[in-house]
Amino acid sequence: MIDRKRRAHRLGAATALIAVAAAALMLASCKVEGTPGHQSGRGSASGQPDPSVEPSGSAPASAQASASPSGAPSSKPASTKTANPPNSGSTAAGTRPTPANVGVPKGTKLAELAGNDGGNSYRVQKDGTVLDKVHIKGDLLITAFNVKITNSQIDGGVLDEYGGKKYSFSISDSTVGPATGCLTMPGIGESNYTATRVHIRGHGDGFRASGDNINIQSSYVYLCSNPGDHSDGIQTYMTGRGLTLNNTTIDQRDAKDVTAPIFIVDNQTVDVTVTNNLVMGGTYSIQVKNARGSVVVKNNSLVNKSWIYGPIEADCSSPMEWSGNQLVTIDDNYNITSVVGPLPCK
Repeated sequence: MIDRKRRAHRLGAATALIAVAAAALMLASCKVEGTPGHQSGRGSASGQPDPSVEPSGSAPASAQASASPSGAPSSKPASTKTANPPNSGSTAAGTRPTPANVGVPKGTKLAELAGNDGGNSYRVQKDGTVLDKVHIKGDLLITAFNVKITNSQIDGGVLDEYGGKKYSFSISDSTVGPATGCLTMPGIGESNYTATRVHIRGHGDGFRASGDNINIQSSYVYLCSNPGDHSDGIQTYMTGRGLTLNNTTIDQRDAKDVTAPIFIVDNQTVDVTVTNNLVMGGTYSIQVKNARGSVVVKNNSLVNKSWIYGPIEADCSSPMEWSGNQLVTIDDNYNITSVVGPLPCK
């Protein structure tokens, strides 16, 4: 299964990246169907654009200037780590991320940024580029270092690997994915990125972890699938060192062709922290295996009986620290309504 997923999603071919993602947008749409114990209306609504967010016009001069490419990508990164974006979103510390409080902030007016890399896709090639309050109707391809995306909507995916080379970026208070339909490609990837208060929708894979220094905080992922997909909320592939997934909600209940909301099984993974997340759906919902170094899976909540085969598949022995995880029930707004009991690692 893992080999099949890798062949399906690998982005090594430079000429295929944008074409595949654009084609996927025109494929069969994701069917959001209710399952026992929750209402499909909530899931469907999460895939619609916020009416208070108004994409209109062309990008303002400031956005165009900062986003304009300037020749070939830099050969060396200014830094291999991206800085955390400022904590200016609507999710206070400890608040559960939902479609109502992450993504593009309500009332934000977006300026359309015209594609520059074929069709509606946009490519950033200048180190330090800032994209703020923009709407990109296709993919955002990052071939530069220390790019920053804030308060923006990207209807395709955000990827920073091209031609076998990886770059770096941060994204915050933004919405990624189409309002309708389902893209097989990951919503956000591949390495050296920080994602904070991001809403991913309309993707079979939410986050791809394929390198060092990946930090995901206070985000919401609502997954779909196309026939033959192996949908994941987060998937590792040649991950490297330093992966954090914290205070993030991953809903996979309405996707049909699935693996797991949390699928961290790559044997190159070193130093993993999975804490304070709310997850639901999948075959085995929480899969953390083969990682080395510091491995912490702590204080996560899993919706009871939302899985197909079982709640977890994990390496329960050292070096894993497994504690405080629990089975819960929730309402249609992702509020925890009861704690069923502890979720032991066994």
